[in-house]
Amino acid sequence: MIIKKDSSDDLLQTDVAIVTWDEKYATGVVLIDNQHKELIELINQLHNACLAGGETVGTTFKEAMSRMVEYVRFHFGTEQELLQRIKFPDIHNHKKQHAALIKSILEAAKDYSNGKKYVPNTFVRTLKDWVLGHIAVYDKAYALYVADQRRKGILGDKL
Repeated sequence: MIIKKDSSDDLLQTDVAIVTWDEKYATGVVLIDNQHKELIELINQLHNACLAGGETVGTTFKEAMSRMVEYVRFHFGTEQELLQRIKFPDIHNHKKQHAALIKSILEAAKDYSNGKKYVPNTFVRTLKDWVLGHIAVYDKAYALYVADQRRKGILGDKL
């Protein structure tokens, strides 16, 4: 937790990480792991926007949500390109998982824009669970595939 103070030593804001990176989520592909860390940072930014309350939730959450949508699309594109390049056999299922999350993010953004209450907090928790679950199950599956391909000498260490 990071506590920020102003010049009068009054507490202004508390940044709370709803999720932190753990090496157990590492795929062994540096580029992807760095992007996953960025996703976790964006989730924490969304979470802190929710905690701020008032009008801050509206403006900060919308900005963070917009960055999240852009970054998720970028990350999924990068990941899918990698999976195609290494001929990952379960790529179609992986793409379906990505499409489902993008749909969920866009629906939550629409609900929020339409004034649905409590969407930010609920959405942030759902997003956190989805991202960590996806990394732990689906991304780990291709991480095992990459490791196996490396052992066999089919893939080099530079991914």
